[in-house]
Amino acid sequence: MNSKLKSTACLFITAIIWGSAFVAQKWGMESVLPLYFSAFRMLIGSLALFIMIALTNAVSKRRRASAGTGASDKTETSAGTGSSERRAANDSRTLRIGGLVCGVVIFFAFNLQQLGLVSVDAGKTGFITALYIILVPILGIFLKHKTSLFTWMAAVIGVFGLYFLCITEDFTIMRGDIIVMIGAFFWAAHILCIDHFAPKVNILKLNAYQFLIAGIMSLIVAPFTGDITLAGALDAAPAILYAAIFSTAIAYSFQAYGQRGLNPTVASIIMSTEALFAVIFGGIFLHETMTFREIIGCALMFAAVILAQIPPPGSSAKGSDADAA
Repeated sequence: MNSKLKSTACLFITAIIWGSAFVAQKWGMESVLPLYFSAFRMLIGSLALFIMIALTNAVSKRRRASAGTGASDKTETSAGTGSSERRAANDSRTLRIGGLVCGVVIFFAFNLQQLGLVSVDAGKTGFITALYIILVPILGIFLKHKTSLFTWMAAVIGVFGLYFLCITEDFTIMRGDIIVMIGAFFWAAHILCIDHFAPKVNILKLNAYQFLIAGIMSLIVAPFTGDITLAGALDAAPAILYAAIFSTAIAYSFQAYGQRGLNPTVASIIMSTEALFAVIFGGIFLHETMTFREIIGCALMFAAVILAQIPPPGSSAKGSDADAA
């Protein structure tokens, strides 16, 4: 399996998990307020990631010890040691900056979506949020990212697909719609932030730090929105744990890994299929049915994903993926 296919598979897994999380988010907010849900979700997700990091480090140390790398370390020159320390310091600084920037951005993205879900149905929230598939290439212009004509066409088709998939009534701009729409800008910004930092630092550490920052921010702000009860927290616990472990810790790690090998605009189109999977899981767990209009939307979404994979004329597939680096 080549790197592009692996990246695409990772992002589809991300979209599937995110789509299922809409159900968990709806269930969880029946018992706790939005910012508390976000705070617990992100803090538990961060804890799970730190545990994964500790386990990974323990396995790596054991492998190095069994390979006898300790002896070779003693022969390392002082100049080499100094260079290694400087590199480690730079990596640590980049990780802290990346965790802070991504954490602040995803704090707004998560909580604006969560607040919007209070008054906007899940399908409509999915459509408005997925506007990031067109916002990513627009914002990317300011970062000097190159986007092919095929990708632009795919983004437009994807928007139409999401419209048919998620909008079943007259589209009116209400307070909840505006909240989710503002959140879409932060989701687009987050994709670009991950695209910038993920190739430079450890993915698990980046996600652990960004969710720790966002979780702490959410926990600080949450008391200003209302109170929480122990009974409500316990009722919401299954939904929070699912969102924390699967949608936060696992899915975002797949996202960061997948974005390493794809143009951020292509990545955003693939991840926007979360709206399709939200409809599927909504049908399974909430007994919702899919209309002919929604089936058309599904077809358009898949067409957009396929179109986005076509490299521009005169360039290799590898080159087209690298143009956003």
